[in-house]
Amino acid sequence: MDLREDVEEIRGKEGIICDMDGVLYNGEQLIEGASDFVHWLEESGKRYLFLTNASAYTPLGLRRRLGRMGLDIDESKFYTSALATAKFLDNQAPRCCAYVIGDSGLHHALNDVGISMNEVNPDYVIVGETRDYNYDKIARAIHFIQNGAKLIGTHPDMTSPGEDGLIPAARALIAPIEMITGRKAYYVGKPNALMMRTGLSKLGVHSSESMIIGDRMDTDIIAGIETGIMTVLVLSGVTSREIMRTFPYRPKYVFDSIGEIASYLTWK
Repeated sequence: MDLREDVEEIRGKEGIICDMDGVLYNGEQLIEGASDFVHWLEESGKRYLFLTNASAYTPLGLRRRLGRMGLDIDESKFYTSALATAKFLDNQAPRCCAYVIGDSGLHHALNDVGISMNEVNPDYVIVGETRDYNYDKIARAIHFIQNGAKLIGTHPDMTSPGEDGLIPAARALIAPIEMITGRKAYYVGKPNALMMRTGLSKLGVHSSESMIIGDRMDTDIIAGIETGIMTVLVLSGVTSREIMRTFPYRPKYVFDSIGEIASYLTWK
């Protein structure tokens, strides 16, 4: 298959699921070509969704954050692991209560489905990425779990790409709680099929007509493979070609960045 056929296969997909951290931006810096890619999505009439494991922001918060970087994307185009976590718990245990270590995006998502915050005897301990993380919060989470609370992680990413290198993500924050309690968290975000199926449902497109673009082999790419959609890896986030080769599975396509993808998609 030559390059033109590769490009036509990508152009031909009707539904596009796209990660954000390491794909559209690193930290507060937009990755070159991200604007061109979003413009192509709009101009070509694609059904698209930014499906992110980040739980710190609400969809409105993400719209505003990207707006500050120069991208105007409607909040309906965002689906986060915080929303997926809230949906999961609303289905499993409606009106339950939780002790939450996380930022506003997670708190808002849980509140919106009627899950109350409880710092005495919660049903669940829920952990997402946050800078408001300390010894006392870890100790309280451990205490609640030892007294019967269930442990939930918004997503299994150990790190996220920042402007100055990698920063801790949800799994890194959960690790000491798991180690001390001996309990393993249930992670709701990618590659969990629950989140992927929701994404495809929101797009209204069959898996065979969809693709996922991401920067992580262990969440984005394996999620795409297991869901049966075409996989595209970009090397602008946490994965290098050397790291990619250590995995027993491969993406369908590999690009240096979203900008390289955009340059090919607009190629006549």
